[in-house]
Order: sequence, then C-alpha cells, then structure tokens
Amino acid sequence: MQTTYRTHTCGELTKKEVGKKVSLCGWIDSLRPHGKIGFINLRDRYGVIQIFLSPETSKILSELSKESVIYVKGKVNARPEKLINKDLLTGEVEVSAEEIIVFSKASELPLQINNKEIQSTEETRLKYRYLDLRSERMQKNIMLRHKVVKSVRDFLDKNKFLEIETPILAKSTPEGARDYLVPSRIIKGTFFALPQSPQLFKQLLMIAGMDRYFQIARCFRDEDLRADRQPEFTQLDIEMSFIDEEDIMSLMEKLIKTVWKEILNVDVQIPFNRMTYDEAMKKYNSDKPDVRKKEEKFAFLWVVDFPLLEYSEDDKRWYAKHHPFTSPKSMKEFDKKPEQMVAKAYDLVLNGSEIGGGSIRINDPEMQRKMFDTLGLKKKEYEDKFGFLLNAFKIGVPPHGGIAFGIDRMIAIMAGEESIRDVIAFPKNKDAKDLMLDSPSEVSKQQLKDLGIDIKK
Repeated sequence: MQTTYRTHTCGELTKKEVGKKVSLCGWIDSLRPHGKIGFINLRDRYGVIQIFLSPETSKILSELSKESVIYVKGKVNARPEKLINKDLLTGEVEVSAEEIIVFSKASELPLQINNKEIQSTEETRLKYRYLDLRSERMQKNIMLRHKVVKSVRDFLDKNKFLEIETPILAKSTPEGARDYLVPSRIIKGTFFALPQSPQLFKQLLMIAGMDRYFQIARCFRDEDLRADRQPEFTQLDIEMSFIDEEDIMSLMEKLIKTVWKEILNVDVQIPFNRMTYDEAMKKYNSDKPDVRKKEEKFAFLWVVDFPLLEYSEDDKRWYAKHHPFTSPKSMKEFDKKPEQMVAKAYDLVLNGSEIGGGSIRINDPEMQRKMFDTLGLKKKEYEDKFGFLLNAFKIGVPPHGGIAFGIDRMIAIMAGEESIRDVIAFPKNKDAKDLMLDSPSEVSKQQLKDLGIDIKK
C-alpha cells in the first residue's frame, strides 16, 4: 500500500515494524492531550493506530480537531505490556510522531460517528452521508458488499457465464411498477424509460446464443418505499439457455453455498428445502415464510409452483404473478383454463425475505401472444411494446430461464441490518429523496424548453 504519502496503512503495524520509520495518513479518530504530551488515534479504512506526541510535536494539538485529515511521520515503538490495547490489531505498538502535516482541518461535526452513546437520526446520517460512511459500521457493510459481489463474479466466471451490460435508456413497457421516464431532446414528445430489470434484454441475449449471462444490474422502479425497497437498486441478473427449473435451482444453491462460506465462513446445507406456494399460504399465510429453527444466522427455502396469474378486483383483469414472460407448467392446458395454471416459477426465501425470484420463460411466439391476450392487452398495444421480442422469437429461440437476486436485500441480511439503506453507499430516504444532494430538484426553464416540456403547477 506504499504511496507518495504513506508507507503503511493504519491497520497493519505490528511488533514486526518496531524500530522502523513509517509514514501514515488518515482521519483523527480521537485527541487526548496529557499535559505536555498527547495522543492521537489515527484511522483509515484498514484500522486504527495510536500516535504519541512528545512535548515538541504536541504543540500542534491546538490546530487539530476530530476528523481532520493529517500526515504523520515517525518511529514505531512497542507499547509497555500494561498499556497494550487488545481491542486493536495494532494495539501492541504506537508511532512516535516526528512530523505532522495537516492536510485538511475538520470544522464542527454535524454528527458523531462510532459513538454508541450519541445516536444520530437517519435523516442526519443521509444528509451527511460522506461523514456517516466513515463509521466502522458503514465501512464494514460496504466492504462486505464488495466481497459478496466479487465472490459472485468469481463463481459465475468459473461456471462459464458472461458478464454483459444492458442499456439504461430503454423502452417503457409498464406492466408492473411505474417507470422512471427520461424525455428525449432530439425527438421531442418521446421518452426513454429506466429499466425496472434487464428482463427483455437478457432473453434477447439467449436468442443471440450467449448461453449463460449475468449482470450486476442497476434497476429503477417508481414505487412506494419500505425498509427493503429503493427507487434505484442493484440486482444480480442471471439467464441460462437449454435448462429447466432444476438446473437453475441447483446451480444457484451452489452459488449461495460458496458465497456464504467465503464471506461469512458459514456452511450452508444444500439442497435447500422446497415448499409449494399453496402449502406456504396455507401454513404460514405468506409466500415468503420464515422457517428458521431456534438454532439457525440463516434458513433458505425455495417456494415453487406459483399461480401463473392473479386477478385484480380493482382493475377487473388478470395480471401475471411474476411477469408476462413466465412459462406455464403445461402449455396444452393453458388454452382451457389459463386462470388455473401453475407457473414454472421459483422464489428463494431467506429468513422470511424474498431474496431472489425467477422462472422458465415462454419461448414460443404464439404462446407469448396468448399470454398477452389473457392479460387483456390489445394486439396493437403488445405489438407496440413487445414487437421486437415477438419478431426475435420467429428466428430460433432456445428454452431458457433465469433468476434475479436482490443484492441490497441479501447483503442487509448478511450484515444483520434491518434496512437496505445501511448497505448502500448513497441511498434515498423513505420519500425517495436524496437528502445529501437535495434531489429531486427543479431545473432551469432553458432545460425544460430544450426538452419541449411545460410544467403545470
């Protein structure tokens, strides 16, 4: 980790370095003047080290404040046996400062970090997120997130998956949550939509012969928020060709087992238990039951055999239980009683939370049209929205299916956090606002004019 300004990080010094001259950089975690001498706990994301200030160097204490960024050059000394701090990895040593440079002095802090006695409100934490992210809790969560995503990528790479990016500016095909719309400046009166998921693109990739696809995908849904929802979120998106439900569930179990072992050192037993949708609703009155026993950090459960459709009394029409591209268990029976069809769909539930869901897709253009008809979509409507997919279906479609995992939700459970906001670097609040950026915000009249938009108050 040696750079122009530092020879070591604050978390790596041990007795092996005693007697060495080192250079460190970081944030002041605490200041402790003691008469003519003083001590500083210096922190970076790797750990904390104690800095000793002699009568000569302690004069700078009056210029320092908590969370100021400083450079320290000095000698590593062993601490006396009775002064060893067993709570720190660096607790056996300290650095006797010979030179201190203040890179940036911090003003009065709007919130206290790493202070269990003074708890800041979530609103304050989100407004000053760059400061909140310095806390041990948040740094631990963000590092956990990094490790989980890396473990996922490594596993999928070893299993011949290709990571492929799909567009963010896409087409509005509302059939679930509301879309976030982006007006086109070039073709006024038309709009892109931010993707609610890469669903259609990943099916097209299967038609393109990509065989095994994944993406750590940013997704957007304009919906009411809860602790486990955000307007923009991250999902692990996966699609495979020439497979059925058993292939996907088996491989995903191995993925989960690998991640839990590598990151948490927890041995997850596979295969996971399975429960039908009807059984879950009858026994737990929920399609995501918490089936943990008293002694179980984690209980995974596949919920299978979902209804293909669900009826809305408000709209007086059928909706797809998962999405309109999900295949029924029996194609032959669909024409007779579509409302009684069971879907080739599966959800992965962890501790009472759905962390993943997927299905085997329809790969026949006529079957896909029948599904649209059953959902009450007019031919012109689904041709306008999904004509590109139906056209692609005419030129050779492999049997395919996939799954998507909610990365934020999964990592929140792994981290023991109740809200996904605590495992996202810069989340929105419960009103879908960014308190730090103060957005959404108004834009200039010229920007609106360029887009051909008038705002009606």
